[in-house]
Amino acid sequence: MLKSLMVAKAKEEIEQEIVDKEEEKERYLAERAPPLQTGGMSFAELQELCRELHAKVDVVDEERYDIEAKVMHNTREIKDLNIKVLDLRGKFKRPNLRRVRVSADAILRSLLGSKHKVSMDLRANLKSVKKEDTEKEKTVEVSDWRKNVEAMSGMEGRKKMFDAAKGPTQ
Repeated sequence: MLKSLMVAKAKEEIEQEIVDKEEEKERYLAERAPPLQTGGMSFAELQELCRELHAKVDVVDEERYDIEAKVMHNTREIKDLNIKVLDLRGKFKRPNLRRVRVSADAILRSLLGSKHKVSMDLRANLKSVKKEDTEKEKTVEVSDWRKNVEAMSGMEGRKKMFDAAKGPTQ
C-alpha cells in the first residue's frame, strides 16, 4: 500500500514538472520573441523585419557555436585529466614472471635463516659408478659369414672357432 502511494505521488510530481517546463518555455519565448504582427506592413517594412530576424538568428548561431566549442574543449580536457589520474594511480601492466632456479640449500637458508647451517647436497649421497672400459672387452671381428661357410664346416671348423675365441696362444 505504501509503495503504491509513493508511485502515485511520484507520478503526480512528474506531471507537474512537465506542466511547469511548458509554462516556463512559453514565458521565455514570449519574453525573447514577441509575436509578430505583420498585418498592415508594407513590402519595405517586411524586408527590414526579415533582415532584423536574420541578424538575430546569426547572433544566436554564433553563441551556440561558441558554447559547443567550449563544451568540446572541456570534455577533451576532462578526458586528458582522467588519463593522468589513472597514470598517477599506478595502473600498469603486470610483467611476465620468469622461472628462477634455486638450489635446495638456498631454499633452506631462506626458510631457516642464515644462522642454521643445513647442507642438503643430494649428489654427495649418490653412488659413484664407474663405466667399464670398452677397450678392455674383446672385440670379435665381424666378417661375412658366407665366405667362411665351407672352411668352418665339420669338426675342424668348430675347433678353429674354439681356438679363435680363446685368444692367441703363446
